[in-house]
Amino acid sequence: MAVWKPPLPMTTSTLTLLHRPLARLGAMSSAAAAVLALLSACGPGHVPDAPGASGGSIQYEQQCSLSNPYRADSDDGTTPDAGSLTIEKQWVREYVDEAYLWYSKVPSVLPTQPEYSDESAAGFYPSIDTYFSDLTVNGVTEDRFSFTYPTKQWNDLSQSGVSLGYGIDFFIGSTLPPRVFRIAYVDPQSPAALTGVSRGDTVVSVDGVSVDDTTTQGINALNAALFPSASGPHSFVFSRNGVNQAAVTLTADSIATTPVPISRVLTSNGSKVGYMLFNEHVLTAESQLSDAITSFKTQGVTDLVLDLRYNSGGYLFLASQLAYMVAGDARTKDKTFERLQYNDKRVTDNDSANAITPFFNTLCLPDPNNAFNCASSTALPVLNLARVWVLSSADTCSASEAVVNGLRGVDVQVNIIGGTTCGKPYGFTAKDNCGISYFPIEFQGVNAKGFGDYANGFTPTCQVADDFGHELGDSAEGMLAAALSHRNTGQCPSAGLTKTSAPIGRILKGPERSNKFLLPGKGARLH
Repeated sequence: MAVWKPPLPMTTSTLTLLHRPLARLGAMSSAAAAVLALLSACGPGHVPDAPGASGGSIQYEQQCSLSNPYRADSDDGTTPDAGSLTIEKQWVREYVDEAYLWYSKVPSVLPTQPEYSDESAAGFYPSIDTYFSDLTVNGVTEDRFSFTYPTKQWNDLSQSGVSLGYGIDFFIGSTLPPRVFRIAYVDPQSPAALTGVSRGDTVVSVDGVSVDDTTTQGINALNAALFPSASGPHSFVFSRNGVNQAAVTLTADSIATTPVPISRVLTSNGSKVGYMLFNEHVLTAESQLSDAITSFKTQGVTDLVLDLRYNSGGYLFLASQLAYMVAGDARTKDKTFERLQYNDKRVTDNDSANAITPFFNTLCLPDPNNAFNCASSTALPVLNLARVWVLSSADTCSASEAVVNGLRGVDVQVNIIGGTTCGKPYGFTAKDNCGISYFPIEFQGVNAKGFGDYANGFTPTCQVADDFGHELGDSAEGMLAAALSHRNTGQCPSAGLTKTSAPIGRILKGPERSNKFLLPGKGARLH
């Protein structure tokens, strides 16, 4: 099944984009099904440049088509050699065969087919992205996650949390009329926050086009505004509590997300309980997580509610640090946070120290010349908790699930409040070639007890739907209230309080924000 991705460069027409998220929701419109059928077309057999024919991917790397719009952004640090789309596809095929966890299940795909062969500036990325996708996520049943992303934009997002948008996370209840697009989260100080847009608002129209418009022109306009691919202003009308508000202008721009926007101490049943909203496993989260835990420790919290409902993953080392700060030294001493299991070709990787992610116990003070390296480090604070409450949803994914699994591996009781998590015990390392980063699934992770079989997600202790009627961090908000109630009574709240009749949907995030990543070179961070 194909994974929806934002129209960063799009691989299909924008007309179908509003239908594509249904692939993530477990259903698909007939239009989307037709598109996906086209994308997954395969040739009659392996082609002459099938993997393993000669010297592997290294013989083709950084030999870039002059039509590749990203070739100058290569992580190689040099001017790539002149090549062609054909050579870049040969590199992709070899690299998938070497690195991909399910390499033996890759379908036979003829690289010369028209949908993979447009070497114009506009068609280049769709061609090579579709080729990669048909080898992996569109062609392998187990894979819902592999993707590509322009390297420079990936580096901007992963290092600083910067991405193009309004500072809004949209909740999608339905992509078919009557469509439901609600505001789930507004990043502090973002363009949306400064105009008064708030959690729970519902999109009525965009640039004068009704959210339920079904014309080609209307859908194109909605896509351009809801999923901006360029900076610029758009006019939105939102409904709040059933009442249409005055139109507001939101300007799409490069927004630096705040990974830990809320951390506060609540008093519940006479005890101090820490609440922390953690939204992004990006490099800028490291110091924010440490600061929040330090504050909790200083204020003497005895329990923690960790809100991961919108955290779709990111760097694995951050998940390890967070789990260490929750569990403390004694529980994690000499224990593995996660062991990585690669394909059977990667014997060295499976046997190396790099396959072990420990419970990292130090905070990196970044090198100003390279955010991936540490100038020095200092000890992380710890809470030494035997239990924790995690607020979850279908968007709690990958590195966030690794926090749950890693803590359970050292016998911390993890009570999950909310919805079943996304189910992604897999991850990868960004691999650049010609300014495009490739993310084929490379490994499965298991905890200190050897468990990593949660492809169907973690089932909640108490099932509670998202409550858009309250702000996040409000002790009356549905999930948080349920967590506090469970802490105080040991029981899930009654069905009437869990709001299970709320609409089912997903937060609108592309795969670049929904995964588990290793740092480049695996050991680049010095802990």
